Amino acid sequence: MKIAKDTVVTVNYKLSDAQNNILEDGQEPIVYLHGGYENTLPAIEEALEGKEVGYSTVIQVEPEEAFGEYDPALVRMEDRDKFPSPLEVGMQFEGVPEETGNLDEPHIFVVTDIADEKVVLDGNHPLAGIALRFTLNVAEVRPATEEEIAHEHAHGAHDEHGGHQGDEDGDQFHGFPVH
Repeated sequence: MKIAKDTVVTVNYKLSDAQNNILEDGQEPIVYLHGGYENTLPAIEEALEGKEVGYSTVIQVEPEEAFGEYDPALVRMEDRDKFPSPLEVGMQFEGVPEETGNLDEPHIFVVTDIADEKVVLDGNHPLAGIALRFTLNVAEVRPATEEEIAHEHAHGAHDEHGGHQGDEDGDQFHGFPVH
């Protein structure tokens, strides 16, 4: 079966930067509903359109086609007393960037430093500003169910790794959120 709109695709992958430093070793495959449902990066869908099980390729995706350029305006410093205890580097909080004033677009901010009663938060995606190289190998292609099409994401054995990040169920995209 060829990869086309409304097929569920299982892809084994490795993710590296443009210098071939491994960022993610792909222990679990990406499982997504193909066809513009924003379940994976458009460049991955484009590279796999019309391909079959066994197809392998390496693609490079520039920052503007992946997670965007790094935006220094998304780095904020806040008073420590605004946060719960215990507080650790790496913790995440949802908030709205003050610069935009747009209450409809909250961001996830990661604590990157804690010092002198101040907390540094970064709202950039961890892969922002990085050209990404994906090594892809198509492991399975099947027709999507009506329910998957209605829900606009894959279900099944690998559902916890399919879909798209930002769902109520949490991080379902295994490191490749589109938003």
